[in-house]
Amino acid sequence: MLVEKDEDVASVWDVLINGEAGRLADAILQFDLSAKSARAVLAKDHTTVFDRAFATIVRNRVQRGGILAPGASLIKKGENGRGVRSRWYPVTLSRRIEAISQARRDISFIRGDGTDFIRYNAHRADTVFFIDPPYTLAGRRLYRHSELNHRELFRVASTIQGDFLMTYDNAKEIRQLANEFNFATALVAMKNTHHEIMKELLVGRDLNWLK
Repeated sequence: MLVEKDEDVASVWDVLINGEAGRLADAILQFDLSAKSARAVLAKDHTTVFDRAFATIVRNRVQRGGILAPGASLIKKGENGRGVRSRWYPVTLSRRIEAISQARRDISFIRGDGTDFIRYNAHRADTVFFIDPPYTLAGRRLYRHSELNHRELFRVASTIQGDFLMTYDNAKEIRQLANEFNFATALVAMKNTHHEIMKELLVGRDLNWLK
């Protein structure tokens, strides 16, 4: 079960899970990407879920770091000086879409608030939650829905009867919340959009499996 609040990201999952994955893959393969054609797609008033999903894929591929938040700019130089085409791999994207489509009978999707979903399903001991909230420090730059009551999320997570894993930025506020709710933490290496090695914080009830 996937839960997504962002309207643009939700439109992509809606298309992938509810039967138009093949059409989306074809649209990506046929699209002649350039700065001009990308701007034309992004400037449209998208009235259908499909059009919004396609525009979201384009936006993710041509804006710096794949950032979808309002105000993000188009890639200029990009990888190997290829500009907006530096992250445009239509064949790879279509293959990923096809793989998701083949598994769609095992996936359900809800447009909604993740914290609410956890709150209403925390009693299910047979359920494991992967929780990926906005970063506390860079959230406003990265996400449309960056405002979150992090303490309330931790409180709700403490009521989960099954297991869970959260991923966060390595922020003092989050480490303090983890300590307050007696959660385990661990740092794992990751790369940012500039390919710099950084540390991401994992939060869970028991992280001994990492050792």
